[in-house]
Amino acid sequence: MPAGPTVPFPPPSPARSASPTRSVGTAAARRRDRQVYTAAHPVLFTLLAAARHKPVLRIGRTLIVNDADALRHALTRLPLDRVAAGTTGGAARSALGAGTGPGDAAGGVLFDQQGAAHRAARRGLADGLSAGGVARLRPLWQDTLARGLAPLAEGRDVDLVALARKTAGVTACALLGVDADPVRLADAAADAAAAAVREHLPSPPRPWPRSWSRAGADADDAVRRLLDALDGPGRDTAATDAAARAMLAVASVTTVVAALPRAAAWCADAGWWDRAADDTLRPALARELLRVTAPSPLLPRVAAGPGTLGGRPVRAGDRLLLVARHAVRAHTDDPDCHHPAEPALSRLVFGAGPHACPGARLVTAQLEDFLYALAPHRPVVVRARADRRAALPGWRSLVVAPGGHPAREAA
Repeated sequence: MPAGPTVPFPPPSPARSASPTRSVGTAAARRRDRQVYTAAHPVLFTLLAAARHKPVLRIGRTLIVNDADALRHALTRLPLDRVAAGTTGGAARSALGAGTGPGDAAGGVLFDQQGAAHRAARRGLADGLSAGGVARLRPLWQDTLARGLAPLAEGRDVDLVALARKTAGVTACALLGVDADPVRLADAAADAAAAAVREHLPSPPRPWPRSWSRAGADADDAVRRLLDALDGPGRDTAATDAAARAMLAVASVTTVVAALPRAAAWCADAGWWDRAADDTLRPALARELLRVTAPSPLLPRVAAGPGTLGGRPVRAGDRLLLVARHAVRAHTDDPDCHHPAEPALSRLVFGAGPHACPGARLVTAQLEDFLYALAPHRPVVVRARADRRAALPGWRSLVVAPGGHPAREAA
């Protein structure tokens, strides 16, 4: 399957409307996509939606950050506590048992690292996630997509979530050099991420030990299954290295499984398969779909020192809810491959600065190939069920039928 030519971004629109007039298709696509937020975390989604009109809003010791410049400043200029409870780094460190405190550099899992340890970890990922590394991995996932979508050519349905999970597992196995069942690895990574998120969501203090809680037990069991899947025959992996590898598997699997089916649903509902088939438009379409679906819509952080955000003072220990979805205007600006958002804005869905997601190139290439493989079939969504447990907002199942096939059930 050819990957299609690499083309530059079309020029951004000088007057992109914040409240565009939507077609029936794009309105339906947005209504469907909203279900992945309201199903998983309805209270949190409602709270953040109510606060989105303020660039930065303080509620007690929590700052909700919706503005793009303020979010970028928080990620690149504000001192952050990367192992604090309730942050991405803290949750990963706790779930994977990596390290015991801020000074334990040896136990890092990338998201909790700073300074030299973080730079060394990024260098270790550079080759596999570089342009050359992505090119080496590409034939593997292209073959998986071709096989997985073959039933559409025969008039049969395909669950795109199951296919995305297998694609993510195949890619993670190759990236980590693991000879494992890709579906087993992907399932374990997704379960570990979901359990860790449930355990670290805000809740009243527990008067009992962590080991007594159902969330804690689920997280421990999921992590054990993930580490077992990564521990191939003859592999003697140090605990710290195993934790870092598990974190890479979790990040790559959860992002792909969240992003690809949601993007496909947008294209199906909006009727954008002609754009997906166009080699000159598809790269921009993929980036716009990643902007609007914002696989990691909320980045929880904790300030480690004083500063300011959007003119508001920040104190050490303040909790920061960085709403990437609002910062990139995913809630107002529909995907537009003819006049895409400027890259500096759209890339914020992957973070900013030295801690930006190192896998952005990988997931973007996978989405481009996913759209390319789907476009000839012009699939329509016949059944969709949001995932209430996933770490990132997404579908538990998204079943499509080839275009022209009568939809047996309106999703």
